[in-house]
Amino acid sequence: MTLKVYGHRLSQPSRAIIIFCKVNGIDFEEVTIDFTTGKHRLPDFEEINPMAEVPAIVHGDLKLFESHAILCYLASAFPGVPDHCPSWIGTIPTYAVVHVRETPASNFCSELNYCINSALGPVRSLPLNPQAAIEDEKILSESLSKLVSVWLKGDAKFLLGNFQPSVADLSLACEIMQLEVVDEKNRKRILGPHPKILEWIDNVKSATSPHFEEVHEHLQEVKARIALLKSA
Repeated sequence: MTLKVYGHRLSQPSRAIIIFCKVNGIDFEEVTIDFTTGKHRLPDFEEINPMAEVPAIVHGDLKLFESHAILCYLASAFPGVPDHCPSWIGTIPTYAVVHVRETPASNFCSELNYCINSALGPVRSLPLNPQAAIEDEKILSESLSKLVSVWLKGDAKFLLGNFQPSVADLSLACEIMQLEVVDEKNRKRILGPHPKILEWIDNVKSATSPHFEEVHEHLQEVKARIALLKSA
């Protein structure tokens, strides 16, 4: 029974699922759905995910979408996943923990909006919006500060005071890595004040190497494409 992962490596949650599978030795077929050209709205894919968004998976008769649900399923359904990854971390359900990217760490949707409004827009056939990017950056900076003060306290290497990574770490690290597509000076301005976050991302990279780096290589390709669009 082949696991099929429908996604795109420009999509943060798609990258998290692909990395999770690779790190844990889960055999899967990666099916690229290029949402930048509207392929996610084709009828064949909408039969898998009626919300017409990536990622989604098909495993036998199961069709599942929403990255948090997928990660929890993968962590529970496949043998050999380490104890610190699956559905429970201590007494905390993973479905609550992985929502750190949207709730406990405040609103990280602003990070995606910032990337779209400052760099990614043309790749997705959308206009840049510098004024909106300024507002997005303010919200993002507040979220990064809260991530440090609430979820990366003390000497622990990972979220929630853990010394081993969970799906929460992988999900949120992939989210923040989207900043790789923006100008280096902007990325440094946003992340530079938060060395603890940079250290945490390095910890996630080390724990999931070499798959984290390999999957994120696509962002450098996108960054090169953005540069070409700017020079055209």
